[in-house]
Parts: sequence; C-alpha cells; structure tokens
Amino acid sequence: MKLIIENISKSFENKEVLKDLNFEFNKGNIYALLGRNGAGKTTFFNILSEELKSDEGKAYIEINGARKRLESTNLSYVYSDPILPEFLTGYEFIKFFIDINKDKLDHPLLIDEYFEIIKINYEDRHKLIRSYSHGMKNKLQMLMFVIRRPPVILLDEPLTSLDVVVALEIKRLLREIRKDHIIIFSTHILQLAKDLCDEIVALNNGKLSLMQKELLQNPDFEDKVIEMLEEKIND
Repeated sequence: MKLIIENISKSFENKEVLKDLNFEFNKGNIYALLGRNGAGKTTFFNILSEELKSDEGKAYIEINGARKRLESTNLSYVYSDPILPEFLTGYEFIKFFIDINKDKLDHPLLIDEYFEIIKINYEDRHKLIRSYSHGMKNKLQMLMFVIRRPPVILLDEPLTSLDVVVALEIKRLLREIRKDHIIIFSTHILQLAKDLCDEIVALNNGKLSLMQKELLQNPDFEDKVIEMLEEKIND
C-alpha cells in the first residue's frame, strides 16, 4: 500500500506554501514530518483530509496495485487540539462513532474493550468529555482510528502537552498498529521523531525531502535536520 502525492501546490494570496509536491509514503512506516513554523505541515494535512482544496495536484492511495484518488474516508486526522463533542460522555461518543461507522468495521470489539486499549478507566468513560484532560481527549481521538482502521493516519502534534505515561502509551499503540497503516506524524520534537519514526521527511521552502535513514543514528542528527530545514531551494 502506498500514499502517492503528485504535483500538489497551494498558495495563499501571494505566498506559495506548497510547491509541486511529489512523494510516496509506504505502509508499515511511521513518518516524521518536520518543518519550521509556517512551513505548511498543517496545510498539507488539510489538503489530504479534504478540508482544504489544493490549487494543483492530487493525492492517491494504491492498494494491491490498484490506484484511486485519496478520499477523507481513507484516513483519520488527529488534531493537535482535539475536536470532540464535549456535551457527550466518552462512552456515548464512542458508541455514536461505532454506530455511524458500523458498515466499515470488521469484527468490532465491545465499547469497553476499546477503552481498555487506551487505558481510560470505567468511571472516566462515563464522564462528560468536557471534564477530560488534554491527554484523555487525545487518547479518545486516537481511539477513533483504532476502531475504524483507515489505511492512512495523520497525526498533527498529538503528543504535545501530554504527561509521560500517556505519551508512552500512545507511542506504544502507534508501534503496535504501524504494520497495517501509513502513519504521518507532524512534530517539532526531534528526539520524538528519532525515537518513534522509521523515516523523516522535511517540508522546507514548499518541498518535501526524505532524510537518509542512516542519519537517524548519526551523532550529528540534530545538526543535519537543522541544515535541511534551513536550506534554500532554488526553483
């Protein structure tokens, strides 16, 4: 399975944020997407999730040699600031999510079994989401892709402001499911990218470039990343 990016461009007024992106992401890998503030990481994710229209280009998903246009139903998008119906309890929300996706689920678990996966205890499952900590809301967001199992998973700074235990639980979950998915993980934390991800992709001057895998073990790793993100690209 592949996620294929072909000639995607996006401008806002006079600023060209994404410039003719071409790239392939492969199943079984967690990709770190690195870029400076304003580099276009969220814009790229919003285009893939069809929340924003590109000026040019398209994204495709290829499964068993058959290629089709990427659609929002092919992915889950986990936001840095969770967007959840806070007037529901966690249990009510997950029940609702399962009900509206029931035709897409193969061998679904019981609701409480899903909560066991993300380590939310019985009492908290029946509290309003508005009372959840940021970490609990993030875990609830992540449960959505655990339930639906889409081919592509986009994670926009999902471990920001989480405590150590929650962050470790989420990292463990991502490692467990990686073999069946394409996971793209946007982060500003270099050590997290190095520890969790199989490949590192830099978004710089509107272009995507893959960092050589051996650099992950290089003692000058951080310096090399800085060089990539500061490099000027001549069109």
